[in-house]
Amino acid sequence: MPAPRPSRARWLPLVAFAGIVALLAAGVWLSRDPDRDALPSPLIGKPAPAFRLPVLHEPGRLVTSDDLLGEPYLLNVWGSWCPGCREEHAVISEFAKTRRVRVVGYNWKDEHADALRWLEQFGNPYWLVLVDYDGHAAIDWGIYGAPETFLVDADGVVVWKHVGPMRPETLHTQLMPRIDALEAR
Repeated sequence: MPAPRPSRARWLPLVAFAGIVALLAAGVWLSRDPDRDALPSPLIGKPAPAFRLPVLHEPGRLVTSDDLLGEPYLLNVWGSWCPGCREEHAVISEFAKTRRVRVVGYNWKDEHADALRWLEQFGNPYWLVLVDYDGHAAIDWGIYGAPETFLVDADGVVVWKHVGPMRPETLHTQLMPRIDALEAR
């Protein structure tokens, strides 16, 4: 009587295990990208969304997107409740001192008194602070967290977006070259 032949089915768990290991290895390999959490903005290269928002320090005054046309600006989304905003505030403040472009604060889903107190405590680097108390205008911008920063050219076209706290290296390697390009036009 011949000996029974080994079944291919007994190799199936080993093959499945090897497949899982390969998928995990691929995930680790792909996760080494430092911008892996950044979602590309569909606004890049398109007109900035229209808005009509109150000014933090002048609640009766409304500013529209058209009011900001004519010069580039950096729109920095922040809130007093946001730990990352505190982390990036010194970088935004130093950049604002260069006066390369107007730095517009976009206070998002914050209490009026908390926003004023936060700027009093940490300093106000903004040329203007817009307020979106309920977050409705933020939907059009695709804002899903703070901090987020947008560079908008003089024609009102979004040319760059950064998600997360602005760091000095991001400022120098990503934002400044785009500002240089805008100034060269």
